[in-house]
Amino acid sequence: MPIIRRPLSAMARAVVAGLLLVPSVTGPALAAETGAAGPKTMTVGTISAVDSLNPFLAIRALPTGLFRQMYDFLTNYDPKDGHVVPALAESWSTSGDKLTWTYKIRSGATWSDGKPVTAKDAAWTFNLIKSNREAAKANGNFVKNFKTVTAPDDRTLVVELSQPQSTMLALDVPIVPEHVWTGKVAEIGKFNNDTQFPIVGNGPFQLTDYKKSEYIELTANKNYWRGAPKFDKIVYRYFKDIDAEVEALKKGEIDFVSDMTPAQYESLQGNGDLTLNKGQGKRFYALAINPGPTTTGGQAFGDANPALKDQKVRHALARAIDTNALVQKTLGGYGTPGGGYLPPIWTTNHWDPDGTTKLTFDLAAANKLLDEAGYAKGANGMRNTPDGKPFSLRVLGVTSRVADTQNSTFMKEWYKQIGVDLVPSIVESGTQSATLQAGNYDLAFTSWQTNPDPDYVLALHTCGARPATAGAAFPGDNFVCVAAYDELYNKQLAEYDTAARTALIKQAQQQLYTDAYINVLYYPNVLEAFRKGTVTSMQKMPGDNGTYANQDGYWAFWSAVPTSAASGDDDGGSATVPILIAVAVVLVAAVVGFVVVRRRRGTADERE
Repeated sequence: MPIIRRPLSAMARAVVAGLLLVPSVTGPALAAETGAAGPKTMTVGTISAVDSLNPFLAIRALPTGLFRQMYDFLTNYDPKDGHVVPALAESWSTSGDKLTWTYKIRSGATWSDGKPVTAKDAAWTFNLIKSNREAAKANGNFVKNFKTVTAPDDRTLVVELSQPQSTMLALDVPIVPEHVWTGKVAEIGKFNNDTQFPIVGNGPFQLTDYKKSEYIELTANKNYWRGAPKFDKIVYRYFKDIDAEVEALKKGEIDFVSDMTPAQYESLQGNGDLTLNKGQGKRFYALAINPGPTTTGGQAFGDANPALKDQKVRHALARAIDTNALVQKTLGGYGTPGGGYLPPIWTTNHWDPDGTTKLTFDLAAANKLLDEAGYAKGANGMRNTPDGKPFSLRVLGVTSRVADTQNSTFMKEWYKQIGVDLVPSIVESGTQSATLQAGNYDLAFTSWQTNPDPDYVLALHTCGARPATAGAAFPGDNFVCVAAYDELYNKQLAEYDTAARTALIKQAQQQLYTDAYINVLYYPNVLEAFRKGTVTSMQKMPGDNGTYANQDGYWAFWSAVPTSAASGDDDGGSATVPILIAVAVVLVAAVVGFVVVRRRRGTADERE
């Protein structure tokens, strides 16, 4: 369901339409021209969809990760431990009551079209989100308490708050150029920004070309203030599935793959051409329960099973899932059973239920809860609703995420043992997205990339995260609106004291766990690999146990060192590979590059 901040979460994959052995011969496929000194290109496989290249709208992992490459945010996160570091804002200060925040915008920063980046661009960006509901789709939570946003001069941004907001140094909002975007406001809710290139930005890379479901091309910004990337191009290449990506990696057709399955990862062990990494993930994988969709105005829609409004039913469904078994069977042991909403990698904010609150796997207890809720078993062992209809639940997933199919199979058997008929509906991304927005489902698999500051993913379960109109796109998971949770969310947002805020964040997670509208099944490790012949090194995040993909920043690809730069070899692109076109085999001495950076999970893939 709709990411993440969304994070920015993060490396995604895309899907090559067509023949795997026949790379496209248009666009970036010929990025590395013949000759010894072609551009240094990193090629990364992906299967992740782009919902929009408009940073006001996009919530999926791939585009939100792209935005971190394309635009500077006010601040960034250190790749080693996640503490806040300067970015577009080189310094900041606050008033004694912490209701006025002043940011000093970096001197000399320019947009890729040569025009200066000023505080007025930042003020315009925040004011548009603040005043236009459609423009607030992706990042509205960040301006929730903004009273005024002004730019008294080109280097000074001033934000006045209506009440304290603890995320003022974690505003994960891409700052866009006013002179480019001011003409897009009238159609901001429909403008996907995916037809004219290059896209004007000010990050370490510029998006210079894109063709849906084929490729995305990034070109290095040689004038980036932190220093130019060492790779000239990062090109995201689409494949039909992860198996195809891994095969392409083995053959030297691409340079980086992330989010592999355990079997795929283990098949690469011992391959001397590759550097493998098992990183502690920032993602959770969960089962969302639809409480019955309503808009922010209270209008009901959709067709969720009304039984799911009963907490006893929700607890029974949670207790009928063996999360330890899922970690072993689906993840091959590469992960941790679920509990609290935030993954264990965030040691300060992670919460785990204790023995008295934990909804442990217990089929007998689950059966008892359903008995108490009034769902009696018939002669065939399956339950009926109080009005005599079979108790059946649909679970929604996507074909691009293999775990959805696997987990629904295991869950169907467990649910049968408590008398509930589970009907899996594992569909293509577009169908899943439409079904979610319409509210026509009971249960749904979801996965989000989380960030150093948890505000964004916590906001997904507030009443305000519901859509304004029935069937409209929304950033949340399952239309939840619980007053007690909203109160805890608002308190943590207003709390500047770290210890006090941490306590509130943990209370909010406990509330989510008890309500059981979102049940975290596990926290997967990130399994990834890159080719040594192309890449010598990249920066992990956070720290040595982190990942190259799914980062809260641009560190991996900005820091990536081409093998040629370290060893003096050739241009450092992908290994030269034979390209089969029709019946002729043409040897192309080129680098076919495509990269994927993932942040938040989208409706079909992981969001952040």
